[in-house]
Amino acid sequence: MEFFQVEPAYISKDGCRLIWKGIDEDDHDAIILSGEELEHLFELLSKDSTGKVELEDEFSTIWVNTDTTQFRLKEHKMLEVKTAILRKKILEYKKMPHEPKPIKIYAKEFFPSITIENDEAIEILNSIPDDKNKTAISESDFFRIISTRRSTRNFDTSRLVEQWKVDKILATADTAPTAGNFQGFEVFYIKNKEIKKRLVEAANNQPYVNAPIVLVFCKDPSRVKINFPPEILAKFSLQDATLAAAYSQLAASALGLSSIWIGMLDEEKVMQIIGTNLRPSSILCIGYPHQKRLPKSRRKLKDLIHVIE
Repeated sequence: MEFFQVEPAYISKDGCRLIWKGIDEDDHDAIILSGEELEHLFELLSKDSTGKVELEDEFSTIWVNTDTTQFRLKEHKMLEVKTAILRKKILEYKKMPHEPKPIKIYAKEFFPSITIENDEAIEILNSIPDDKNKTAISESDFFRIISTRRSTRNFDTSRLVEQWKVDKILATADTAPTAGNFQGFEVFYIKNKEIKKRLVEAANNQPYVNAPIVLVFCKDPSRVKINFPPEILAKFSLQDATLAAAYSQLAASALGLSSIWIGMLDEEKVMQIIGTNLRPSSILCIGYPHQKRLPKSRRKLKDLIHVIE
């Protein structure tokens, strides 16, 4: 793993992301620094000093030495970079202007199209499991959950996923927005080990499909009771299933789990294996990661967002 570049952070306009690249295209590591952490690191490097920067998780540290700077991270292998290279990159980064691009979120009222007297999904999401080891997630962690989510292809099969976490993931899928609130999708929770193995073959022999938790999201346009042509209803159900899977993936991340989204699959084979006439849109594989990895770098927002005024 070789140090690559410094780029703006997503969760802090004053911080940055330090990027490492490996040999493979998919092999990246990133460390997100807050504005305060970046300033401390900048102070040490600009003065040719040695010292330690403690990161906000209270476990990870940056050790700036004369020759090498070491990043000792919680639940992560140690990353290194020559101090001279890091100094040059950080000083160059600090010289460049980084204009903040704030995202405005406006409150809006919500008027449900139907009255729900007994919302089982909401009850599950609001329930507190009898588990002393659970990790509480506050609302302030929402954007950090999104920015640190990372797909994994290597699950720790020795660790069982707690049932209360599975319940919350499935309940979260039920809360995803759908066309007309008709929920044009179904979820197949695969527990059978033999079926998991067969799904590996149906998903282009991707071995990580045989994960601790396997969810198959299927389209069900027959549920979408809107007066539109069949191809439009099929499109709505695909969007419904995709949103539900995305919500489930974020819920898994919030619960300390990792996941991998599988879109390369033989639809006919999957339908035959799980015994349904509903077409699958994706398979979501979830479990505890064998090794927790930091998120990969992304393109700059200026290359992503196109403002039309």
